[in-house]
Amino acid sequence: MSWRDRVFCEDALEGLARIPDGEIDLLIADPPYGLGKDYGNDSDKLDNDAYLAWTEQWIDAALPKLKPNGSLYIFLTWRYSPEIFVMLKRRMTMLNEIVWDRRVPSMGGSTRKYSSVHDTIGFFARAKDYYFDLDAIRIPYDAQTKKARSRSIFVGAKWLEMGYNPKDVWSVSRLHREHKERADHPTQKPLEIVERMIKASCPAGGVVLDPFMGSGTTAVAARRCGRQFVGFELNPAYCALIEQRVADLDPISTQTSDEQVTG
Repeated sequence: MSWRDRVFCEDALEGLARIPDGEIDLLIADPPYGLGKDYGNDSDKLDNDAYLAWTEQWIDAALPKLKPNGSLYIFLTWRYSPEIFVMLKRRMTMLNEIVWDRRVPSMGGSTRKYSSVHDTIGFFARAKDYYFDLDAIRIPYDAQTKKARSRSIFVGAKWLEMGYNPKDVWSVSRLHREHKERADHPTQKPLEIVERMIKASCPAGGVVLDPFMGSGTTAVAARRCGRQFVGFELNPAYCALIEQRVADLDPISTQTSDEQVTG
């Protein structure tokens, strides 16, 4: 039975053995943050040392699945990103620390420290020739900016016509309860973020691995972008949610590989 385009309802540490080494183009990991969240099990209730030991265990199991030019994005909290970045820098090349500004409104918060309103995302690659398609994720300039660059030296400039490189601070609203994307999961990530990762770092028709599928955003984003996916999820209720989200995709909204390449 093929492992592609499937989400297995099992522990990633056991399930990763299903995937041959060197077959994955992109690994997107959104592991439990070690903050005690309720995912219907005890997966996020480890103490500091146990959490870091578990993280190193799954990293060592997952990285061999990447192709030589494959890459990794990992969602983290600031509490553990320094230690986990060091783990990964011993195994890969770090390309970016991306700050996801969740656009949290200014309501309450701690009175003894600054309110935390961001997640940290690490972007890593296995080799210097890692796949990266900037043109697929360029952000268009507005008409006013284009008009201001009207001198002859700017005429026909690719960067002006196609847009600019996204910076390393991504301001994308978290999925609040009334958001149309929102599913029944406490830490669901927005499609906008995951689709940017996939378009930039996975070639058309490639395979994306997500060891902690959660609500299934990676599977949905991969299908919408014309890629294949594989992943694992412990909670049977979330596995059913993922299956339903993928099944509900409108074929018209799913991009073909050619459409994806042009962004």
